[in-house]
Amino acid sequence: MWTRYILLPVVAIVLLSIPFFQPRDVQTALTSAVAFAIAAIGLTILVGVGGQLSLAHGVFVAVGAYGYIVLAGEPGVEDRWGLGLPPVLAAIGGVALAALLGLIFSPVAARLKGLYLGMASLALIFISEYVFTYVTPLTGGLQGRSVQQFDLFGIPLSGSTPKLEILGANIDGIARLWFIAVIALFLAVWIGLRIVRGRPGQALQLVRDNPTAAAAIGVNVQHAKAEAFVVSSAYAGVGGVFVALYSQVLTPETFNIVFSINFLAMIIIGGLGSIGGAVFGGAFVALLAFTMNKLGGTPLLPFIDQTGLNGIPGGTFSTIVFGVIVVLILVFEPTGGAGIVRRIRSRRAKPSPVAPPQQSHDTDSRGAVPEKTR
Repeated sequence: MWTRYILLPVVAIVLLSIPFFQPRDVQTALTSAVAFAIAAIGLTILVGVGGQLSLAHGVFVAVGAYGYIVLAGEPGVEDRWGLGLPPVLAAIGGVALAALLGLIFSPVAARLKGLYLGMASLALIFISEYVFTYVTPLTGGLQGRSVQQFDLFGIPLSGSTPKLEILGANIDGIARLWFIAVIALFLAVWIGLRIVRGRPGQALQLVRDNPTAAAAIGVNVQHAKAEAFVVSSAYAGVGGVFVALYSQVLTPETFNIVFSINFLAMIIIGGLGSIGGAVFGGAFVALLAFTMNKLGGTPLLPFIDQTGLNGIPGGTFSTIVFGVIVVLILVFEPTGGAGIVRRIRSRRAKPSPVAPPQQSHDTDSRGAVPEKTR
């Protein structure tokens, strides 16, 4: 237990110091990893703990992203919708809109389950693709839409102005956004653990395993399912706001069906029902394409070319790689990365076999001292 109190500050210090020794593109990739990890935590609460299959998690992420853009956008600019709200309120509003969509969809989740619920959620993707592409005042259509700079109490925390240097490092918008993303990730993990380990998580697990027994002991099954969808959607909304902020320009192509399916891959790779596994899976999937592109053209991965003209694009190859990983995990390790970690911990915690006490030559089988040795 004491290792957690040492490890946690060390991890926090390492993460917060990244802008001082890593280039801008790495900071952007890591910020995207944090955004995906936060959204994946929400999906693992819904699918891993609540047992409700959703194939449209990317839609809720998109609602958070576009919600921020519209609420923070300047009104009357190029026929785009915008309310001109302060960025903080716009970010909160984006999360609230994603949660509201989850609440609207929750009655469907209450009536359906399993594959039927998955197919119903899949319909959300098709509807959203049409809306994001053709409702130009909302998304800017295929041309995309620029993202309003985020600031807190007048201090710009995204974008590229004003220029700021600390200890010789350029702390520009992405670096400042990284600091906020790390804080948001720690909060998301803490809240997620409180939910999973607390009464709501226990009620969700019981609803998942035996709805009849859950109802018999007083759990409102429909209410529990609706809460899971709302919480999951809110997490997706937070991830969506960060996606918008680090992207700076959003296009509807970002939120296609592959984007949504990737979130399922994240929680499967990390381990269903594990908050730490969701963070690992989100970071793994987000950073795999970036790593592939970085290594593309080198002797290590000569067949990868970022342009796609002289080889396979890193993003495409990474999709193939984690597709294979998902299949291998489902076949050989259904509990994912979290299950592997738990097994290692249990082996370490397993007490070493105690050698049976050797019988003294000075005692008999009952422990009494033989007559001849007295």
